Amino acid sequence: MLKKKKKEDIDNTDLHDEVSGENTNDSEEATESEKTVAAGPSAEDKLKEEIAQANDKYLRLYAEFDNFRRRTQKERTELLQTAGKEVIVAMLPVLDDFERAIKAMENSTDVNAVKEGVALVQHKFKSILAQKGLKEMESKGAAFDADIHEAITNIPAPSDDLKGKVVDELEKGYYLNDKVVRFAKVVVGA
Repeated sequence: MLKKKKKEDIDNTDLHDEVSGENTNDSEEATESEKTVAAGPSAEDKLKEEIAQANDKYLRLYAEFDNFRRRTQKERTELLQTAGKEVIVAMLPVLDDFERAIKAMENSTDVNAVKEGVALVQHKFKSILAQKGLKEMESKGAAFDADIHEAITNIPAPSDDLKGKVVDELEKGYYLNDKVVRFAKVVVGA
C-alpha cells in the first residue's frame, strides 16, 4: 500500500507541477501583457495616430485656405463692380447742372449767360475730379518725354529753343494720384 500511495503522490505531484507550470506560463504572459499595456501603445499605433492628426490638420488648413480664396474672390468681384460708385455719385450734381443748362439754352436769347453757366459747370466738374485725385498734365513748352507724352507728329521748330520740346498739345494728358491715366497727345518740334 505504501508503494501504491507513493505512486499516487508522485502522480499528483506531476499533475500539480503541470498545473502549476501552466499557471506559471499564464502568469508570465499576463505579466508581458501588463507590461505592454503599462508601456502604452506600440510605436506603430503612435505613428498611425500622428498620421491621422497630420491628415486632419491638413484637411482643416486646406478647407480654411479654400474659404479664404473664395471670400477674397467674392470681395474682388464686388470691388470691381462698385469701384466707380464713389466717382459716379460725386458727378451726379454735374449731370444735373448740364440738364439745367440744356433747358436754359432752349429758351435763352442771351449767349453770354449760357457761356457763363457752361463755364461754371465745367469748373465744378474739374474740381470734383481734382478731389478724386485727377490732375492735368502741363505739356506745352516742356521737353518731350515718351513716358508721359504721345507724339502725333514732328514739325520744324519755330525757334531753336523749342527743338525736342512740345510745340502744341492736341489732347491733354492726366495723372490720377501721380500715375499717368492718359498720355498727352502732342506735336514735337524738330
